[in-house]
This record gives sequence, C-alpha cells and structure tokens, in this order.
Amino acid sequence: MLHRFFLALLLLFVATLSPAQPSGMPKLETWTPPVLQTGTAKLVREYNAPEARQGVAVDERFVYAIVNTVIGKYDKQSGELLARWTSPRGGPIRHINSCYAANGKLWCSNSNFPEVPMGSSVEVIDTAGMKHESSHSLGLTDEGSLTFFEPYLDGYIAGFAHYEGTGGVGYKGSRYGSIVTYDGQWRRTGGWLIPEAVQAAMAPHAASGGGIGPDGLLYLLGHDRPELYVLAKPRLGPVLLHLATIEIAAEGQALAWDRTVAGRRLYAISRPKGVIRAFDIPEVQVTHPDARRFPVPDLR
Repeated sequence: MLHRFFLALLLLFVATLSPAQPSGMPKLETWTPPVLQTGTAKLVREYNAPEARQGVAVDERFVYAIVNTVIGKYDKQSGELLARWTSPRGGPIRHINSCYAANGKLWCSNSNFPEVPMGSSVEVIDTAGMKHESSHSLGLTDEGSLTFFEPYLDGYIAGFAHYEGTGGVGYKGSRYGSIVTYDGQWRRTGGWLIPEAVQAAMAPHAASGGGIGPDGLLYLLGHDRPELYVLAKPRLGPVLLHLATIEIAAEGQALAWDRTVAGRRLYAISRPKGVIRAFDIPEVQVTHPDARRFPVPDLR
C-alpha cells in the first residue's frame, strides 16, 4: 500500500511538470478581454412618483411608474399624475418587474415572486384608458423569473433572474440569471450568459432591468447598485462582453430608453426616494474585435 501511495505522488509531481499543451502543437495567443470603460450618467429631470419602486416606461407624451400591481401614468412635461392601473394584492398578477411602451400599450413582464416554483407572464395594458388588455403566460421556465423583455428581430430578447434565499430554488443561485432570445411565439432561439464580473457586482441579486440602447448595446441595471452595465453581443461563444460600467443615480431596477427623442436619454428610478429620473448616457466605444452590436428595436 505504501509503495502505491508514493507512486501516486510521483505521478502527480510528473503531471505538474508536463507542458500545458502537447509537443508539436502551435503556441496559442492569450485572449484579451475588452478594456473596461467608465463614465457618469447626467441627471436631467426628476419626477415624484410613489409607484416608482420597480421601474419605469416612457413614450412620447407620458412616463409610467411601476410597482408590483400598480402603474402610474404621468404627464411627461408637467409631471402631473393622470391615471393609474391597479390589480388586487394577492391576485393573479403578483410582481410586475418592468414594462416597455409601444403602439399605445405597455408590454409588461410579470412573475409570481417570491413564490416557487417560478412562473412568469406577459401582461399588456392599454395606455389610453389604463386598462388590462391581454395576457400570455410563459408558465414554469428553467430560465427563472422574467424581469424584462423587448422586441428583437422577429421575436423578443428577455432577461431572467434567479434569486438567493427568498424566491430562489436553492440549487440555482443568482449567477444563473441570463439573457434569452425567442421567436414571435415565445419559442427559445438562443441566449447568452452575463459576464462573471457583472454577475459578481449584482450578487446576491440579478439583472432587474435592461434594454438595447440606440447604439445597439445591451444596458443592464441590477437590484440596488447605482451602476449601469454595458454589454456587447459576442462574435462567438455564449458569454456577453462587458464593455463599460457607468455610474448612475438610480439604485437598480428597471430602465427605459426614450426612443421618441434624439440622443441617449434613459429613464430609471430611485427606489428609496420614489422618483423617476431621466439621464443622458455617455457614449460607449465598440473597438474590441469580438464585440458586436444588437439590432435596435423600433419602439416609436
């Protein structure tokens, strides 16, 4: 037995001396990730909105503050509350995470958080009368809880979250949150992992909001950190590329790009203060050879 033990140690020592790649193989270059860019979002407007606890949506004339089962509709110019949509507490709609505005409707991602197993649905609200119009259930999905989505090619791009502790499943932590693409019938067509550095910054939570910017890059907010993460589609492989982290006076949650105006105007919320904030976002350069842009959705 003793000689077998020393033989095992010898083999282990020899293995550590072996070259990293077999003899005769070409020397491989080391891949270099993008140089991380930084910047600060410029605050340009603020709206008081007690519903601003989960996120915000925006169209040409209005801003919409979102919290679970309540959405407030505010005049974009004056900031006046014009109407509200509400759903009963503890009813079939439990946790609206985000919405985007398009074609006179709010398209909202809903989940049953903090219940498990996780279930999600898409809820559509008519913005003229602030009335619920339609629903599409995704049911139970391995991806987790739907936190945001928007049009992508002929279907959708969506963000899903897993949770540590309450609302989580134990065997999948927050690092299992991901970005997924679907066709128009909500059949999965692809997806990407969120880079480890971004996952670590958002931990123990996941991406609470996101959207493709006017530059074709994906912008994510976590749950509570005042940081906006900018990601590119990879030329190859399953992991998005982290191009930039932008300081922003918004403690996570859902965001909305204002596609009705020129420039880089983004809306987010300050959850602790109950306000909607509009920002101008600095430009992000795309120079890495493996970085690609996403197609920009037309939500005007």
